[in-house]
Amino acid sequence: MSFDPSILRPDGRREQIVSVLQAALDAVDPFKAVQKALQRDGNELLVGGRRYDLARYRRVLVIGAGKAGAPMAQAVEDVLGDVLIDGLVVVKTEHSAPTQRVRIVEASHPVPDAAGVAAGQAILGLAHDAGEDDLVIALLSGGGSALLVSPAEGLTLADKQGLSKALLACGASINEINVLRKHCSALKGGQLARAVAPATLITLVLSDVIGSPLDVIASGPTVPDSSTWADAWALVEKYDLVDQLPSAVTARLRAGLAGSIADTPKPGDSIFTQTQTLVVADNDLGAQAALARADSLGYNTLLLSTYVEGEAAEVAKVLVALGKEVRHSGRPIAAPACIVLGGETTVTLGAQHGHGGRNQELALAAALALRDMDGVTVVSLATDGTDGPTDSAGGMADSGTLARGAQAGLSALDHLRRHDAYPFLKATDDLLVTGPTRTNVNDLMFVFVEK
Repeated sequence: MSFDPSILRPDGRREQIVSVLQAALDAVDPFKAVQKALQRDGNELLVGGRRYDLARYRRVLVIGAGKAGAPMAQAVEDVLGDVLIDGLVVVKTEHSAPTQRVRIVEASHPVPDAAGVAAGQAILGLAHDAGEDDLVIALLSGGGSALLVSPAEGLTLADKQGLSKALLACGASINEINVLRKHCSALKGGQLARAVAPATLITLVLSDVIGSPLDVIASGPTVPDSSTWADAWALVEKYDLVDQLPSAVTARLRAGLAGSIADTPKPGDSIFTQTQTLVVADNDLGAQAALARADSLGYNTLLLSTYVEGEAAEVAKVLVALGKEVRHSGRPIAAPACIVLGGETTVTLGAQHGHGGRNQELALAAALALRDMDGVTVVSLATDGTDGPTDSAGGMADSGTLARGAQAGLSALDHLRRHDAYPFLKATDDLLVTGPTRTNVNDLMFVFVEK
């Protein structure tokens, strides 16, 4: 996996930037992360300080979901070899990879499809079949919420699709979106752990959520859920979704709020007695690797935050302001500078919108603020390689982006208003394109300031 060279400039000023981005992606490679987390010595398996005697288990099974699922499964196979009996992991379309024992199934993301439902039912079947003398290893990564699909009783795939579309368009954070997903699922919010019990359950997580809250990543199917029916309904009201959601969804949420449906499993539930959960890679790991690479290239470096949230266009203004500060005062670090931030922004769409994603929108908004600011480059990268429903991983903007757009007959302001960043950045050769990276640890944002 590497970046499409169209992003580079004849003056050679972007080669170093791209190498910093590549270092970040290399550091969160799912295969290496799982290999590091699972240490095997004969029949003994060491996971995060805990030891498991493989000889005492009748079977070792693998289940899971997420964009990084295939390389994570490959790593488990590499470590466990013939000890592994069976497994099924569902991944996003075009994110598959060859495996020997674990079946890889592709499904739609971010809106679920029938393939995801079939995979979810098959995973639920494996979970229910696991007994007290079995060891189950769950592999979870970004995208798992949309890919691990099993509609709750009374809901259909169409209801789940309608829920997903409404949530993706309303501007809610991923934490908020997953509260509603968990309360409309038969798997999420600790319910997969309920199905696996009393088998021993190890969950390995590649985190795509700010701060890595375990009950949010992939909607927390194997850990206690901290959210409630009241939390779910509060979000419906916050984003005025009553008339936007399928009627069956609102009916279920009202019933749960009234106490007619049991809530998701909570901390202290006995189903979690034989479980362990370990985060094997996250946003901070990628950010630190980017810093190390930038430092080796002679940049002064600073990791400012891995908790960035908010509207992409507004966050862009902050990033440009950081670049201006470095240029004019040498604060918070002197040029040449590489400031790294991590997190996940949002875009609130109107009734009609164009083509793009949050990282592309951030780059386009930055381009408007970077007019006549030579030597400052703002980058926003989706570490999974797919920003929104596009083949782009994000975008890059500098003082020449607007001029290149104008030469193509395009107005950056018009494209930003219509949330149509993709065609503009494609015309200006400012799209980041990697293809599927098969990892996912949120987004990384960068401010590069040349001396």
